[in-house]
Amino acid sequence: MEQKHEEQEQDDMEMRNIIEEARVVLPGVQALFGFQTIAVFNDRFAELADYAKACHALGMIMVVISIAMVMTPAIYYRTCHGQATASMAKLSSRMIRGALGPLAAGLALDMFTVIHVVASGMEACMALSVGAGLGTLALLAGLWFFLPRHGRRKIAGSKQARQNRLV
Repeated sequence: MEQKHEEQEQDDMEMRNIIEEARVVLPGVQALFGFQTIAVFNDRFAELADYAKACHALGMIMVVISIAMVMTPAIYYRTCHGQATASMAKLSSRMIRGALGPLAAGLALDMFTVIHVVASGMEACMALSVGAGLGTLALLAGLWFFLPRHGRRKIAGSKQARQNRLV
């Protein structure tokens, strides 16, 4: 009985930590969405090429998906009356990490749109816009996905090396 109570406390603590992480990320993502929304009402937006408008709209959709994924753990936890489970914590953690994919895509599409506006009239406008968008996506993917994966492998390798020394 005591072990079950300890497991429940550990699951609740894990969920609270996940929700706290979401609280840190959410204001920035919501602010980004606000700026994306305002851009549509700018006079220069009407002058954009249709493909640039489509990139902006797709970027907004990606940010909305990211917002939904970041908010889901708190709603899920509240719906279950604050009774966390290990599977709830695991799913919620995946939702927070998974929200970074659409956020990176949305930011990359917005970077494409902004550079397209800034470089309009330049001969290499399309190349600069595409390069900025792809560069943004590569940077965010590297920092948010590949660097943490590399860190996990390094930690796992250190643990394995310590175990080998103990044997």
